[in-house]
Amino acid sequence: MIQTLQNLSRWLANHASLFIIAVAIATFFVPDTFGWVRGTTQTVILGIIMLTMGLTLTTNDFRVLAHRPLDIFIGACAQFIIMPCVAYLLVHVFRLEPALALGILLVGCCPGGVSSNIMSYLCHGDVAYSVGMTCASTLLAPVMTPLLMELTAGKIIEINAVGMFLNILIVTIIPVSIGCFLNYRFSSSRQFPTIQSLMPGLSVICLACIVGGVISTVHDDLVSRGFLLFIWTFAVVFCHNASGYLLGWATGRAVKFNTAKKRTLSIEVGMQNAGLATVLASTFFAAQPLAVLPCAISCAWHSISGTILAGIFLRYDKRGER
Repeated sequence: MIQTLQNLSRWLANHASLFIIAVAIATFFVPDTFGWVRGTTQTVILGIIMLTMGLTLTTNDFRVLAHRPLDIFIGACAQFIIMPCVAYLLVHVFRLEPALALGILLVGCCPGGVSSNIMSYLCHGDVAYSVGMTCASTLLAPVMTPLLMELTAGKIIEINAVGMFLNILIVTIIPVSIGCFLNYRFSSSRQFPTIQSLMPGLSVICLACIVGGVISTVHDDLVSRGFLLFIWTFAVVFCHNASGYLLGWATGRAVKFNTAKKRTLSIEVGMQNAGLATVLASTFFAAQPLAVLPCAISCAWHSISGTILAGIFLRYDKRGER
């Protein structure tokens, strides 16, 4: 039974984007399937995702923050400068309506995504640096995300910065801390590695539930406004994500990082914690239900594009070997 669950977890981690897309499509045709994923339930699910992240972190991962402060500082600056600025530019270039603009800006102001660590591993990036960047941006998120939203979206809607700070603290920092404590306390246990091996699959299932909940929420708007709304929103998400990859790589090149670190910085900057953005949009912008649409599309697309980019990097390596 355990072996079956481990195989399932591995399959879900390797095919996360396909699974999430399948859930999204199924929910579009049967919107009541994930109608229960709203409000507190959605927040709890995100908390579980962050808990799974904490369970896989060790004290060695946090040592990176102390041993490589300049690298982490450069990464954090790139993360919280490039993505909000690109989002702000795209909102005006595409002349997005307020609800969609809020969603894109929120994705841009969130920390790096958890799955970026997997992508860095797949493309022979600097995994320790990737984990360190994810930890740093997550720890900074309670302060940086509300602050950046106030700067970029304050003219669109009133931002409850204090409420957002507390919400991010509850759904990210506390679950990650609990996971880290459990890892530290029980890592020597014989059963703990088995539990850790199930975390990637659980994380993918939880993320799929969040996406399904969003599709259920915006279903009527998607139906009434047609395919154009989806394509227009996807175009913005695509440009935002691709710009993050390109500018992240350019930043690494500018500071003369080696190839592994440039790849990691590219992936870390481009892939955002869209699950967190989804929960924040549902909680703080409930009067603008379409704000969650860019967040949901980002959840799926960032996994797909990250896999594609990792594949491109690997193909480049194979050409070099020849």
